[in-house]
Amino acid sequence: MPSEREIRRRIRSIRNIQQVTKAMQTVAASRMRRSQQAVLASRPYEERLRAVLNDLAPYTDPETHPLLARRETKRAAIVLITTDRGLVGALNTNIVRTAIRHAQTLPAVTFVAVGRKAIGQLRRFRQTTAAEFSGFSERPTTHDASIVARVAMEEFTTGRVDEVYLAYTRFINTLRQVPTVRRILPLVPEEEDLEKAPVLQYIFEPDPETVLEAVLPRLIELTVYQAALDNAASEQSARMVSMRNATDNAGDLIQDYTLAANKARQGRITKEMLEIASGAEALSKG
Repeated sequence: MPSEREIRRRIRSIRNIQQVTKAMQTVAASRMRRSQQAVLASRPYEERLRAVLNDLAPYTDPETHPLLARRETKRAAIVLITTDRGLVGALNTNIVRTAIRHAQTLPAVTFVAVGRKAIGQLRRFRQTTAAEFSGFSERPTTHDASIVARVAMEEFTTGRVDEVYLAYTRFINTLRQVPTVRRILPLVPEEEDLEKAPVLQYIFEPDPETVLEAVLPRLIELTVYQAALDNAASEQSARMVSMRNATDNAGDLIQDYTLAANKARQGRITKEMLEIASGAEALSKG
């Protein structure tokens, strides 16, 4: 059993760690609120654009724009978004596992890694990567997302891949983040019953090609940006929960070690009292 001094030393060490985890929990909570506001503010815009595409795509000639072209899937690309830093529990592990599992259902896959954790995990699993990005997982910007989106669109329009998927962690609430894989190229309606969809007549000005040339790339960029915001909010939520659990666990350890230290102190005092009593008894007999 450790000595009382050793137990006290452990208590001090755990208390120092607890202060660090408590500070990280506070910082993550502050950043989570900012990230949550950003993702909730932009989500309706992306959903509305997607709804317009769902209405427009069935009545648009796929030859009008290369992002609408449907081909036989021989090779696909997965844009995998993770965090740059750790201490987020199983967040990165879950999305990487989900992306790898989805890749096994496709004939061949090339990854676009976004985040240091994605880069490290894909290298570990020896997966083929077309591009790697890092450094903006906590505070993504539209510029960062547009660069990633351009790489994905280039892979698709040049014919190197026939489909592009986006793998990220969708933010639901503070305690729930869902690993999500969705197809973003080719641009086709999602969850739409085309047989029951009403016939819509769109008037293009100046012409369909010009309109789609301007709108469709922006939609892909916005979709990637929305996914990055979702992942950033999920990161801060997961980190806040992880640090709170670490703080609570440190408190439990401190209580256990304090009890052990008190028992060791009580045993030491009892031993000293017995030694004193034994010495006094020996002197009285002498």
